[in-house]
Amino acid sequence: MLMRTHFIAVLFVASLATQLAAAAAADVYVSPQGNDRWSGKVAAPTPDGNDGPVATVGRAQALVRELRAARSDWKRPLVVSLRGGLYELADTLRFSAADSGSAESPTRYAAYEAETPILSGGKQIDGWQVGADGRWRVTLEKVASGEWEFSQLFVNDQRRFRPMLPREGYYHVAESLDPTPASAEKGFDRFQFADDDVRADWSNLHDVEVLGFHQWCASRMRIEAVDPAEHIVRFTGTTVGVAPWIRFGKGHRYRIENVKEALTAPGQWYLDRPTGELTYIPMPGETLENTMVVAPWIDVLLRVASDDAARPWVEHLEFSGLTFAHSNWKLPAEGQSIPQAEYRLSAAVEATGARHVRWNGCTLRHLGGYGIALGGGCQDNEVTACELVDLGAGGIKIGTVGGAKSWGNVGVHLSADAQESLRNTVRDCTIAHAGRMHPAAVGVWLGHTSYNVVTHNDIHDLYYTAVSVGWQWGYAESQSHHNQITFNHLHTIGQGVLSDMAAVYTLGISPGTIVSNNWAHDVRSFDYGGWGLYTDEGSTSIVMENNLVYRTRTGGFHQHYGKDNRITNNIFALGEKQQLQWTRAEEHRSFTFERNIVYWENDSPLFDGRWQGKGVDLDYNLYWRKPPGTLHTMANQPFDAWQQKSGHDQHSIVADPKFVDPDSDDFRLQPDSPAARIGFVPFDFQRAGRETPVRYKAILPVVPAGFD
Repeated sequence: MLMRTHFIAVLFVASLATQLAAAAAADVYVSPQGNDRWSGKVAAPTPDGNDGPVATVGRAQALVRELRAARSDWKRPLVVSLRGGLYELADTLRFSAADSGSAESPTRYAAYEAETPILSGGKQIDGWQVGADGRWRVTLEKVASGEWEFSQLFVNDQRRFRPMLPREGYYHVAESLDPTPASAEKGFDRFQFADDDVRADWSNLHDVEVLGFHQWCASRMRIEAVDPAEHIVRFTGTTVGVAPWIRFGKGHRYRIENVKEALTAPGQWYLDRPTGELTYIPMPGETLENTMVVAPWIDVLLRVASDDAARPWVEHLEFSGLTFAHSNWKLPAEGQSIPQAEYRLSAAVEATGARHVRWNGCTLRHLGGYGIALGGGCQDNEVTACELVDLGAGGIKIGTVGGAKSWGNVGVHLSADAQESLRNTVRDCTIAHAGRMHPAAVGVWLGHTSYNVVTHNDIHDLYYTAVSVGWQWGYAESQSHHNQITFNHLHTIGQGVLSDMAAVYTLGISPGTIVSNNWAHDVRSFDYGGWGLYTDEGSTSIVMENNLVYRTRTGGFHQHYGKDNRITNNIFALGEKQQLQWTRAEEHRSFTFERNIVYWENDSPLFDGRWQGKGVDLDYNLYWRKPPGTLHTMANQPFDAWQQKSGHDQHSIVADPKFVDPDSDDFRLQPDSPAARIGFVPFDFQRAGRETPVRYKAILPVVPAGFD
């Protein structure tokens, strides 16, 4: 195998040395070449071998605690400097209240100069034997004994996939079936398949996984039994409920993963759990000498959480320039079915009760679940200039599903306000190549959390929504408000895998929430619901302005139902099926739609839905369909008839907005654009996205067959 230091040097480039470098004299040094019996006061082993850096972050933590115990008047940061190299973690790194710093003296764990320390939750796989068939095999005793299970493998810094059926595309459910009697109240646990799509004679049948696609979510199930005569497959568990949208409906798509008999193509692998044998088919050019194989071991790499009810907060920690890699995820015995956004999944970095904690310039890659989760009680934290790539699920979760809740015995005595997640920032980050195991995950998820800022991020290449905000269905009281989603570049979303999704999705009452100056494009759903901006059930008092949205499957904007939202000064272009959609009219004002430019180049209608009802104010908009001709709004109604009959758009115009070059995605306005007549104020959409250069090298993870 390659030497690890050589492997790291080849595959990683560090370019934020001035921001991320540890000070010339750190308080504690850590190195893969270190020794926990040494003092940690020097950056490299001394010539006599009697002193040098420590070997583990855990030992560095203990030394920092000793420094703080020795004196309480520190006026500067205490710095732990990590040398470059691979740190294989034995267990989750845990930071509690005892590791807290202060506003004057935060505790900083930082990369040493321009080096790349990698905190890995995986184990390097050695001891391969090459068979006469060219396949590599190794027996892992901890797998055979039941101590270790994994469903991901990383080879030379690329994700490799287990065998999948069909090899391209999807199978389709032949007939939907009601649950078995034992599961009737729980969820769906079976369906009928066609032909020999599912076989009873597959090896290790309980380890074969069926990934069934519903509408906006997917269920990953383990096979319990197969009835070849009736063509019925039954699972060890059930879907999350019995609602129609979670059925394995007739014609719905599904994939089958981890079939030993389907192991045929280079880059595929199979773990035989009963025997512990791991088999890998190498890619062309891969040899034992030039290949490094890593399998994940630990689910959560870093946990920031207090274990002391008297000190519920973990405060003033900083993590700079570190790489967190190779987090594990194991399918439960009963399978997995989550109603939306895969919000129940773990993250490689998890925090509860974190205050003033920063992740700056970090990389999170090759993960089984989400990247970062800031849960209950997390307030005033920052994730800046980080890169989250090759993710099993999504990027960053902030908040909780059920609102402000206590966490364990630590938070039980705290007020509801103290338990809320508030004022967190995600800025200047890349979140990309996500949903590789859990396609229904989102880029940034905000649930029952307020005063957060998500700004200047690049979010792309995922199969569901980019940014999801709110998470209270309908008009029930919400703990999500005053969030800002601004200046983000959101693209290559959905990619035809799931439905009912958007670049920015909102849910529930959310006063003070602003969605502005985002650049969103190439949003493609499988069926319905590939929108740019989507105010779903109960979305209320949200402002969406100065956004550029184009190339969407079902339109630039959709409101399901809500109240008093303002959609102003946006550009919506090149919708495929329609341009704008409104599903449910209500007695109150649902939204105001003014000073927007709507532009398209096909025969699709301008409007779809309930636009002739009351409760919406449309005016001072510019509409243009190219090539020019009669502009039809809805029900094949010309625009002038729409104005007369609906009373809307009395000051709106039909005119070419005169974009600079829409064929090249340049939606700037020419100086003589008629958009000025409706009061449209030009904005610079190119300000959206990252503020600092991308660091990660473009070694893109392999896409699962059928997902591209």
